[in-house]
Amino acid sequence: MARPPEPGTPAPEFTLPGVQFDGDTAHRREYRLADAKGSPLVLAFYPGDDTLVCTRQLCSYNSDLARFTDLGAAVWCISGQDLDSHERFARKRELHLPLLTDTGEALARSWGITAPGIGLRRSVFVLDAAGIVRWRHIALAGLTYRSTDTLIEQLAALSSGDAEATPAG
Repeated sequence: MARPPEPGTPAPEFTLPGVQFDGDTAHRREYRLADAKGSPLVLAFYPGDDTLVCTRQLCSYNSDLARFTDLGAAVWCISGQDLDSHERFARKRELHLPLLTDTGEALARSWGITAPGIGLRRSVFVLDAAGIVRWRHIALAGLTYRSTDTLIEQLAALSSGDAEATPAG
């Protein structure tokens, strides 16, 4: 089984299809990690569209999107559902974050964030502008999520020149 990327190491490259809303219009495209370099990036892996905790998590990040963009950061949310599911979920909840599709959870497995009988473990990675993992949290159980405040604190540490954001499990 693969191990999750450690803080201080480059995030493994990937390309995934995704959807993002601009007003009422859904835009589908490929998201490549390499294209995000130059700005900090939050990768939020979540178990499922329109489920209780995942909805709270993504709605929270969406409501605070300006706080992320004020720090020059983007937030990409990744789960195993297909683009049609993501589009329905985003439209219903008025989400403006990109929702990326990891069908079959191949990316999640390669990042070491799946578990037998559970599947995708709720996980968040903060990457710096060079694509280096600076902070991560991988949940043992997906009943809670990292708050916007926690993620903003980690991003602010990057912005202040503190290249060693606080590592987490």
